[in-house]
Amino acid sequence: MPRLLDKINSPADLKGLALPALEKLADELRHEIVSTVTTTGGHMASNLGVVELTIALHRVFSSPDDKIIWDVGHQSYVHKLLTGRKNRFNTLRQYEGLSGFTSREESEYDPFGAGHASTSISAALGMVTARDLAGDNYHVIAVIGDGAITAGMAYEALNQAGHLSPRLIVVLNDNGMSISPTVGAIAKVLSRVRLNRRLRKVKNRGEKIVTRLPFGKKIWKLSQLIEERIKELLAPTPIWEALGFSYVGPIDGHNIHDLETALTRVRDAYRGPTLVHTVTIKGKGYQPAESDAVYFHGISAECKTEKEIPTYSEVFAQTILKLAREEPKLVVITPAMPEGNCLSVVEAEFPGRVFDVGICEQHAVTFAAGLATQGYIPVVAIYSTFLQRSFDQIIHDVCLQNLPVVLAIDRGGIVGDDGKTHQGTFDLSYLSLIPNLVVAAPEDENELQHLLYTAVKSGLPMAVRYPRSAGLGVELDTTLYEIPVGKGEVVRYGEDVAILALGSMVTPAREAAERLASLEIEANVVNARFAKPLDSSLICDLAGRIKRVVTVEENVLVGGFGSSVACLLQESGISDVRVTRIGIPDRFIEHGSQAFLRAKYGLDADGIVRQTLRLFPEYSPDKEPKKPDKAKAT
Repeated sequence: MPRLLDKINSPADLKGLALPALEKLADELRHEIVSTVTTTGGHMASNLGVVELTIALHRVFSSPDDKIIWDVGHQSYVHKLLTGRKNRFNTLRQYEGLSGFTSREESEYDPFGAGHASTSISAALGMVTARDLAGDNYHVIAVIGDGAITAGMAYEALNQAGHLSPRLIVVLNDNGMSISPTVGAIAKVLSRVRLNRRLRKVKNRGEKIVTRLPFGKKIWKLSQLIEERIKELLAPTPIWEALGFSYVGPIDGHNIHDLETALTRVRDAYRGPTLVHTVTIKGKGYQPAESDAVYFHGISAECKTEKEIPTYSEVFAQTILKLAREEPKLVVITPAMPEGNCLSVVEAEFPGRVFDVGICEQHAVTFAAGLATQGYIPVVAIYSTFLQRSFDQIIHDVCLQNLPVVLAIDRGGIVGDDGKTHQGTFDLSYLSLIPNLVVAAPEDENELQHLLYTAVKSGLPMAVRYPRSAGLGVELDTTLYEIPVGKGEVVRYGEDVAILALGSMVTPAREAAERLASLEIEANVVNARFAKPLDSSLICDLAGRIKRVVTVEENVLVGGFGSSVACLLQESGISDVRVTRIGIPDRFIEHGSQAFLRAKYGLDADGIVRQTLRLFPEYSPDKEPKKPDKAKAT
């Protein structure tokens, strides 16, 4: 039997469908998402929850003329399927395939690219203002979740929108979740609204019963009048209306008819800023995702091995648990990422010392700074890509005051399939320029636990950066020790070239050295450990003797580890040294598997060998190294 979905090539094809056909289409969309995402990996539960909402938005509004902005963009899969991208949907998150987020480069139906939370209302307000200045007449709709709307940026935008009072529509997709259950006072407000919605259903049933009694209609009418007067006296002004928005809802986000009715009314009758509150179920229609929306928020297509090697995130959490047992003043802060940072094991034993602050990275860092002023040891567990949002707080609130805050930076380097918005390729550069901050990266999961121990004991602002992956499978020491701050380690001796590798690049540097040895080139390999402060005595000694230096980092070359090494040599007067820097070029890195992208940008053993041979004219290739095979990209 042919699918309805096969006939949908643009949102215009939705307009003539009757409600039964739309419900059938919703089932087909869910099936397509589940079957594709279980193969490619991606965000499942969040997309299953917005199927009916997406259909209704595209039937009521006329995109791409009307602008629909998806906050974060991780719930835009249905939108992609309905806007001419279904034939490429099987390339989702694959190299040169569809992005897992919205992308202006990908489609005219994506008016704003996103991958981080809480940007949609600001972007929508900018578009609305541009529309009004130009005298145009299209609609702008920002779709934001109850997790994303907890962030300060969202309220900054709501505040200005309430002040300007333009024709703007904000759709609040309320499922009680970000990645994890939404936390905070706003979450409690929304929870009460959801409860009120259920109570209204009970109330409607009560009305039917009471009005059948003698004088029932009069009794009911009087009771409603009393209830309304009490509400007027006691109820606070709804937060959205206090911010200058008209409020519509809550609406069943899985009822296409009700959604269309409400959205049509808002489109045609409301002139100022309006918030449409929809209530949805994350993972709707796929029982495993409904039952465990946290696990199915984002799933990986990677195969599991029989004997699991712990991830760096898991080793981080176990180390922090061990340290928390020894240090009663150690506390952990995470901006809505307790599962991603594997903190459930710490929270289970020390529930009062783990703080999920919501999607509020700036607040997380300054909150940590406040704790540090009172003698506590705060560990901020955060992804590299999200740490960017707290750059000013790291400078102004932590490092300027020299407060002992530990930044545990997960997903440092290439993260792979999430692509441009999530690659952690900038942290070494923007952190290394900050005075007082120590910046470190372990070569493996065993060194990670020692660097975390060092950070907690140091009394300094210190960042420990580690990759998104399973560890190398090395044995973990049971006794932790402090590593001298700013000291690297020679892990292989040689006198022909010095390879200075940082963090995840130490292992491929070792492999490269073995291959170079077969060409009778003996490489000295250094596990640098610290991007700041550098081990200046070790680096200068090697450079002065060997005269050929290669630096390797999983970070942008601009302002990174290699740049710091080159500056050190210049400042030390060591000018007769040839330096080759290997790292990420000055560009945003596309999506694809980690292994493929590392190979493409020369961050594997083959790439290090090729670049090192350029320092030896007798081995230099006559042409550019062969690019990695696209067939291996997945």
